[in-house]
Amino acid sequence: MTEQADQATPEQVRPTGGTNRIASLDFIRGLAVMGILAANIVAFGQPMTAYMYPDAFTVPHSAAEDWMWVVQFVLIDSKMRGLFTLLFGAGMVLFLERATARGQGRWLQVRRLFWLGMIGLVHFFFIWRGDILFLYACAGLAALLFVGLSRRKLLVLGLIGYFGGALFYTGILGFLPMMEGSQEAAFAEMAEDLESEKQTDLADGRYETQLIGDGDYGAWVNHNISEHGPEIGFVLMLFWFETLPLMLVGMAAYRYGLFDGGVEQGRQRKWGWALWIVGTALTIPVALWAKDGGLTYYGTLAAMSAWSMVPRLFAILGLLALLALWGQHVAGPLAQRVSAAGRAAFTNYLGTSVLMMLVFHGWAGGLFGELGRTELYLVTLATWAIMLLWSKPWLERFRFGPLEWLWRCLTYWRLFPLRR
Repeated sequence: MTEQADQATPEQVRPTGGTNRIASLDFIRGLAVMGILAANIVAFGQPMTAYMYPDAFTVPHSAAEDWMWVVQFVLIDSKMRGLFTLLFGAGMVLFLERATARGQGRWLQVRRLFWLGMIGLVHFFFIWRGDILFLYACAGLAALLFVGLSRRKLLVLGLIGYFGGALFYTGILGFLPMMEGSQEAAFAEMAEDLESEKQTDLADGRYETQLIGDGDYGAWVNHNISEHGPEIGFVLMLFWFETLPLMLVGMAAYRYGLFDGGVEQGRQRKWGWALWIVGTALTIPVALWAKDGGLTYYGTLAAMSAWSMVPRLFAILGLLALLALWGQHVAGPLAQRVSAAGRAAFTNYLGTSVLMMLVFHGWAGGLFGELGRTELYLVTLATWAIMLLWSKPWLERFRFGPLEWLWRCLTYWRLFPLRR
């Protein structure tokens, strides 16, 4: 990239994504942002640990809700985040192509990721600790190092990285349930350490429940900064084994034409169904194993973070292929509203976190720790309705979602018109 290309004139500096959108990307992104809420709702309304471990709920978790855990594990958990990550990689290539065509360089993408990371840090510390934006920004910067590779190399490198991460996670976390509560002399010390870590995690959840329930927002933010700030580096170290490889696969999928008819439809449909069925079928035994073991702390951790990694990759890729087909011809009022939610996915993602604060924090709705899994799913349905109701009318009047517009202004360091 030449220096001249990197330094675009003011007339050249304008958003790259305002027109000629790829319909399937918006459609999949809309479904993914809705699905992410279905996965995250437990961690919004209950202690963070309750996301994987039902005994961390502050209210009883019924036998029927144990089965809901199984269904969520099989169909939703990590699948929607995986789709979102693949789309992020595809979107990076699309953005770079359009920026380059306008004489702008890779540094524009760097600035774009920088501001995403800054927004992610605000989200993490001041709104909700389950943020993925900072992770995406850092992994995206790393992905830029590989963007010049061929689509085949991107695909192979991404798959190797992902399977390597699966082996890494399985080696570290997959066998912890065997140690939990062990009375054997060889494992007694390790079992004691594991129990101590578990109790520390649960105690942190109880303390956060108290802070949120009391409506002490300042103390809660201070707790996030002092106690959970160091987790950012730890999360980056671990999740790069999943996030960066999936971004590379998403880049390859875009270049293969998966989203805009570049792959023969019958072949794409066949592979999509095959991958999704195989991935789902292999995930079911993992879920049932965790349930039969009593949904223990380390059993659920191993199931989610180790043994399900390979099966869910198949399911994610299958979903991507099928949804990319369906999304190429968006028709009907509901599908159009889903696509509109995808066009405003950034706003819907962060806006959901703000809305959940208003619902659950003690200084507002005060429902944190009060609702069980069933009631939390009802909150999810209501929030989906809000996403679908506001996104389409807004985008009929304005060029971008509110946060999409802000992100563009920060990226180009110019104030762009918002109204159509």
